[in-house]
Amino acid sequence: MMKYVDIAAHILLGLVFTVFGLAGLFNLIPQPELDQEAAFFMQGLSANAYFMIVLKLVEVVVGILILVRRFVPLALVLLAPVVVHIFLFHVFLAPEGIPMAVALVVLEAYLGFVVYRKSFKTVLAPRPQ
Repeated sequence: MMKYVDIAAHILLGLVFTVFGLAGLFNLIPQPELDQEAAFFMQGLSANAYFMIVLKLVEVVVGILILVRRFVPLALVLLAPVVVHIFLFHVFLAPEGIPMAVALVVLEAYLGFVVYRKSFKTVLAPRPQ
């Protein structure tokens, strides 16, 4: 049973970041209406020519790595700050997206702390060798 949960977690997390990363790069999905504060924040991120492009490229690469199950621990490390910021953005600026943000946190945490726990054993050691 857990094997199917692991597969589902890989597919869901990988697809979300691959699809939305590509959509962000190529403007495939119209952006939802945001309130003034959230829109101002997003404008600030988008004002810089490189930031959103690099972010979306990282999302696509990480999503593909998770989907094909190659270098997944590295992909999870690269994805962690993205997931944290998505979660915090929705908590403080766009609460209507909290369910999806929580789902991303749960998927990331499940893969990192359950499926790939051994990969992070030395990283999480209080006194590494």
